[in-house]
Amino acid sequence: MPISQEQFAHIAKDLSGMGNDPRAVRMRVEALEKVLERAFHIPGTKIPVGLDTVIGLVPVLGDLVTAAMGAYIVWEGRNLGMSKWQLLRMSANIGIDTAIGAVPFLGDAFDLVWRSNTKNLKIIRKHLDKHHPSTRIIER
Repeated sequence: MPISQEQFAHIAKDLSGMGNDPRAVRMRVEALEKVLERAFHIPGTKIPVGLDTVIGLVPVLGDLVTAAMGAYIVWEGRNLGMSKWQLLRMSANIGIDTAIGAVPFLGDAFDLVWRSNTKNLKIIRKHLDKHHPSTRIIER
């Protein structure tokens, strides 16, 4: 049984992280960054890795997939009304990650160090803290 757009909007409004408000955007971006950069640790170490590193092991295609996922974070930033300079910086972070990440072996090691999604999350957090202070979350 299909539901109307209005019914969907009402249901989505009640779900945490599903709205278009800055707090929901922050929750989505933070969750995606965690999945892409810090989903688990390399066994025997404290080095966090995520899908960006794992999927990046697949030559070229893996880097394109993770670039698209990172571009979603930039898109969310655009929807928040971030400046063109901030969006350009975020896009450059993804571009560097994708370009160097496409180089076999070197790119895989680079993904462990250059965490473009974490850098982009910091840019978004700074914007949200300045323009939408009610979205602040006390870090544990």
